[in-house]
Amino acid sequence: MTLALCATGRSESHLCDWQGQRLNHEALADFQCLQRRALADGIDLRIASAYRSFSRQAMIWNNKYLGVRPVFDATHQVVDLAALSPLERLHAIMLYSALPGASRHHFGSDFDVWDPSAVAEDYQLQLSPDEYAPSGPFATLNAWLSENLHEFGFYRPYLKYQGGVAAEPWHISHISSAETLQGWQTPASIADALIDSEVAGKEEILPHLDELYARYVQTLCAPE
Repeated sequence: MTLALCATGRSESHLCDWQGQRLNHEALADFQCLQRRALADGIDLRIASAYRSFSRQAMIWNNKYLGVRPVFDATHQVVDLAALSPLERLHAIMLYSALPGASRHHFGSDFDVWDPSAVAEDYQLQLSPDEYAPSGPFATLNAWLSENLHEFGFYRPYLKYQGGVAAEPWHISHISSAETLQGWQTPASIADALIDSEVAGKEEILPHLDELYARYVQTLCAPE
């Protein structure tokens, strides 16, 4: 049961503190090696976001579901949620934001990364595909990740859109520690987390959870 709680963001027993972030303790040494290699190659590899708890993911989700924060489509245009059916609203949000309990950030093994040395000091990071495109400020980082992640036990589960989550070239995953918890992040454990929560739209989520799980949790890119 403890691993199911870790996998759904309800326990932090698998984490350690490092550079202002919370990381899966099994991923830390490999990320430090990856970071050192990047620095030797002129890249200041930094984590913008690592672990997120269930409650943190629920806050992000609720703000989007309730219209407090914008929801974007694949062309980065704002979606009019009021024009969508309840199920369509879930799909629109899940293109970029995971269900609480179903985020890989709960594992502490998945990180959104960037290179602050490639931009001005006052740059406002967006974590958008344009930033990692060939003409974007993190194009060099993007190419470097493709060439080096595998050597240190990482990959990008959302490198390309495959019908589930949108492409997220900034999202890297430590393979071994993620796999340990991925098996415990099931429709049953996610439902257990949602049932007694204040997650907006859960009355629509729960009947469609198997479908949503298959499309947005299980649909991943293979390691590069």
